[in-house]
Amino acid sequence: MRDLTIPGLLDLTGIFVFAVSGALAAVRQRLDVVGVVVLAEITALGGGILRDLVIGAVPPAAFTSLGYVLTPLAACVLVFFWHPQVTRLLPAVMFFDAAGLGLFCVTGTLKALEHGLSPLHAVLLGVITAVGGGILRDMMSGQIPGVLYDRQLYALPAMLGAVVVAAAHSLDLHGATVTAGAAVLAFALRVAAMRYGWRTPRPRGVPD
Repeated sequence: MRDLTIPGLLDLTGIFVFAVSGALAAVRQRLDVVGVVVLAEITALGGGILRDLVIGAVPPAAFTSLGYVLTPLAACVLVFFWHPQVTRLLPAVMFFDAAGLGLFCVTGTLKALEHGLSPLHAVLLGVITAVGGGILRDMMSGQIPGVLYDRQLYALPAMLGAVVVAAAHSLDLHGATVTAGAAVLAFALRVAAMRYGWRTPRPRGVPD
């Protein structure tokens, strides 16, 4: 029933968008239907599974919710049959991907705090929730994970959103306003980075 609540529906929206990015990565690598499904599922659910395993929330939510499994499969069907059209909509997909990033970094941090982790460790787990699936996707498709060269600000917005949530929790500030504000902040930073080409710096002397 959680899937039918507003947080649950937002969660499924983020899962769907992340699954689309995984399925498109499989298409670019010329993988078959099995590869499309595997990359879509691992991109959408990998970060949350890692988070749940770390905090001992077993079985992970991905294995207790039918919606968590079926939503990536719907993304697979969409990409498998209409990937040229989906690719043309990539700017819109990236927009929703940024929204998923903001949502997941916040929900991951909150869940870690609820399980008694310190604010610092909760931030780390919030970032893992947001970017873990993408890391697994890149590794499984034979690429260097994009988060290791965060050239258009992906991990950094997730970290900022997670820090806001953890800091608010330490100050005993709770509620939907804080949660939404942190998610919007991470989302806005990611969108601005895509729009204006903001990049994280390289070590001194390393050319761009």
